[in-house]
Amino acid sequence: MKGFSYKLLHTCRQSGARAGELTTPHGVIQTPVFMPVGTNATVKSLAPFELEQAGAQIVLSNTYHLYMRPGAEIVERAGGLHAFMNWNRPILTDSGGFQVFSLKGLNKITDEGVTFASHLDGSRHTFTPESATQIQQSLGADIIMAFDECTDAGVSEEYAEKALYRTVEWLARCKTAAKGNKKQMLFPIVQGNVFPRLRLLSLEKSLAFAECGIAIGGLSVGEPKKIMYEMLDVLAPALPKKMPRYLMGVGSPDCLVEGVLRGMDMFDCVLPTRTARTGTVFTSQGKVVVRNANFKDDFMPLDPACDCYACKGFSKAYLRHLVNASEILAPRLLSLHNVTYLISLMRRIREAILEDRYLDFVTEFRAGLEY
Repeated sequence: MKGFSYKLLHTCRQSGARAGELTTPHGVIQTPVFMPVGTNATVKSLAPFELEQAGAQIVLSNTYHLYMRPGAEIVERAGGLHAFMNWNRPILTDSGGFQVFSLKGLNKITDEGVTFASHLDGSRHTFTPESATQIQQSLGADIIMAFDECTDAGVSEEYAEKALYRTVEWLARCKTAAKGNKKQMLFPIVQGNVFPRLRLLSLEKSLAFAECGIAIGGLSVGEPKKIMYEMLDVLAPALPKKMPRYLMGVGSPDCLVEGVLRGMDMFDCVLPTRTARTGTVFTSQGKVVVRNANFKDDFMPLDPACDCYACKGFSKAYLRHLVNASEILAPRLLSLHNVTYLISLMRRIREAILEDRYLDFVTEFRAGLEY
């Protein structure tokens, strides 16, 4: 597809982890990559220039929330998401599937699509594979996701298989709806819950629709991390080598490190900004809960190894004061640090892959941190 390509640059001889380049109409993405989430066309509390300074290569926005407000037609009239949010680098939009399925008691699932009640005003709406694709076309993201059924942790294998086949049927409809759009790349989503047979079946049926990327969905939705890693171990040998693999909804430092070890290339999560709003940050020395009393007179930076604005300019004592005083600056500075930390972590991961020492990197990381 015009404007899109993927090049696998290097596979670590020590671990099998991958480093590559994904080319899109709005720029080249160095993988592995962490994508900050801008649910409502903004990464909470951070301006686009701050994301650029943090090293963000691509951001993710949410189809369901933007459909609800301000409406896809408004974004389209503004010139698409890139112009609307003043972000000139690549953008990925999810399909809205996870959100509409998470509205427990407010949705009805059929083979046609999902009817649901708005979380804002209770009004009724329907998402189908066609409408979810058309909304994403109006939003104008570079990478768009297929509409899928994301099953909860704990569902039966029988229901997971039914949802898998429904997802495959919807994928075919998404592909038809997206046909002829040369400015966007559609990623299929592999489902199958925690059942190895279903995961491999879903992958097999999804590959026919994958042109320049494939996603792994339905993990990090309540199952133990150990189970997620087991599912990735099952999938890794069967995943295509010549396209990026996107592990959806994963963003804790340990999961990024372990995901890359299992062949994943792209990650996203609201975690860095969500935890920042509660006064918690990730650092090279482990997790730090800034609001805790032991930082009251700690005049050291959050992370001596970090060069973000928060770490270069302020002490833990000051940041703790901001958090406990409920100052707006607190979530801004802590979010900036968390996003910068995860992007820096991915940069160091990539360097270790290119230098064929990623297993050593993983061993050191596991020994030194707990998340």
